[in-house]
Amino acid sequence: MQICKTVTEVRRTMADLPAQGSVGLVTTMGALHAGHMALVAAARADHAAVVATIFVNPTQFGDPKDLEAYPRTEDADLAMLKDAGVAMVFLPNASEIYPEGEETIVETTHLANILHGVVRPGHFRGVATVVTKLFNIIQPDAAYFGEKDYQQLAVIRRMVTDLHIPVQIHGVPTVREADGLAMSSRNIRLVGHERSDARVLYQSLTVAETMVKEGKTVELVAETIRDIIGSRRAATLVGLDIVDAAAFAHVTGIPTHPIGIMIAVQFKNVLLIDQKEITP
Repeated sequence: MQICKTVTEVRRTMADLPAQGSVGLVTTMGALHAGHMALVAAARADHAAVVATIFVNPTQFGDPKDLEAYPRTEDADLAMLKDAGVAMVFLPNASEIYPEGEETIVETTHLANILHGVVRPGHFRGVATVVTKLFNIIQPDAAYFGEKDYQQLAVIRRMVTDLHIPVQIHGVPTVREADGLAMSSRNIRLVGHERSDARVLYQSLTVAETMVKEGKTVELVAETIRDIIGSRRAATLVGLDIVDAAAFAHVTGIPTHPIGIMIAVQFKNVLLIDQKEITP
């Protein structure tokens, strides 16, 4: 497995990969877990070579303390990627991605500033900018992202379409712990009863799915989610959106088309998100 830390090294290495066939990309911020490895496995199933990135992107963090506390497990991450058969890992520092004096950003003007974008202002601008940079540097044939980050996946798909970027975008189903909690690098920062209370995200979504399939209204579903999450002392609901899965517009009444439910729950020092796409 080749480890590259500069754009020049990446482009030199990538020049040799096309001989092996198509290239699938998995972008990460490190602290890898089974969810990330599911993305790698999906990419390996479709492509001759898989490239991964490890970069804790500062522009998608609104709180400097959150950026500072983000877990870094570089040695373990590289070992996991090597064992998974990844051909190359791009491991840049911030100045390599954001050189001094740079002033260009990428933003989906609507999708980035609604729903979860209201909870974390600027977050999706940071995501879209860094993903565009990585696509331009690596130039893969396809890229793989987790469906847990439901709105992020929509933002990236919109960006690729709007900018005519020749990269196929694939969503991969959320990987969960045994108790349903969506795997996330942030989970290790949960302390004490926060970890057990964090199960409430998946529990509320499971109840919501049953209600939708029983023909209950969106308003009643939302009220139930608020009540379930509100019952856990460590959890504070900071974002709840129920949208049309295709148009990302809010829905009301009894759903007749697939919907996406997105929740954001704040624990003391950790913001967790989860989602579920439901067909009535």
